[in-house]
Amino acid sequence: MTSTDLEPRVITLGTAGGPRWWGSGEPITRTGIATAIQVGDEFYLVDCGHGVGRRINEAGLSLKNLRGVFITHLHSDHTVDLASLAIFGLYEMVGREGAPVPIIGPGDRGALPPLSPRAVVPPRPVAPECPTPGTARMFATLMAAHATDLNDRVLDSLRPSPLDLFDARDIEIPAGIAYHPNDRPTPAMEPFEIFRDDLVTVTATLVEHPPIAPAFAFRFDTAAGSVTISGDTAPTQNLVRLARDTDLLLHEAIDFAFVESVYAGRADEGSRASRDHHYKSHTSVGDAARLAAEAGARQLALHHLVPGTAKDDVWRAAARDFPGAFHVPDDLDVLPVRSPVPVDAS
Repeated sequence: MTSTDLEPRVITLGTAGGPRWWGSGEPITRTGIATAIQVGDEFYLVDCGHGVGRRINEAGLSLKNLRGVFITHLHSDHTVDLASLAIFGLYEMVGREGAPVPIIGPGDRGALPPLSPRAVVPPRPVAPECPTPGTARMFATLMAAHATDLNDRVLDSLRPSPLDLFDARDIEIPAGIAYHPNDRPTPAMEPFEIFRDDLVTVTATLVEHPPIAPAFAFRFDTAAGSVTISGDTAPTQNLVRLARDTDLLLHEAIDFAFVESVYAGRADEGSRASRDHHYKSHTSVGDAARLAAEAGARQLALHHLVPGTAKDDVWRAAARDFPGAFHVPDDLDVLPVRSPVPVDAS
């Protein structure tokens, strides 16, 4: 391939955040969060939100060219279609048994999150025998849950097993940074390498998305440019450090006016706890622009948008605070990693 062939681009497969189907009673235009980084014919997938398989097909991508799956954190809106990707995708991946696709994501949390101070009666945790599985165990459990279907296909139709096509791995957090899932989930740290092949080097850092831990942001460096994906996070300097001088930063954004409208007048503790979560775990439009500018990112694209039904002018307010090229991509938009356009190109 020539260097032109290897010019990376980003396809925003799904751009909505949150464990919801946005747009009740209306066509759903933003599906669950998922992003493809394409280099030549190959691509890398970050997160597996609802509809990811359909969006991969609509984008003209082929799973036979999938080089890796990277999970920022284990909230359901980022993982809910991981099982369908592996099970439905096995038909496109015959012949990959000797070269399984790595699925790389957070390991076991190691402890349940702290109980909300608003709890009146302590809730019972789900699956107390294994309440915080990491990526590797989650994937194995998902495949086991579909064993009836998979064994029909493996034994009767001689299809390959997803366990031979995918290799789920937990990210090992560097020693010596005093990480603790409850007491210190986002210590200041240097980015660290989690994957490398002949096309990309992927580095990660811990970001701030309580109560879940660990939560990661990822950076993809190629010979022709870099892409940084924030994952879900409140403003954090770890993300600024990871995104330093990146060509394209995709950062989550939430409309806090929407949050206030949802919980206005609700006095129950569940609603109050949910409101608390949004403020301590996510980033406003203005802060996303500020962080991108501080990092020296050349382009900023907002995604993981909450709500997924907001008009674009809610998000375009960030353009006032970011000096580079600014995007509010729709699902299936294609963004060049290196853009010569210094203003809003959306």
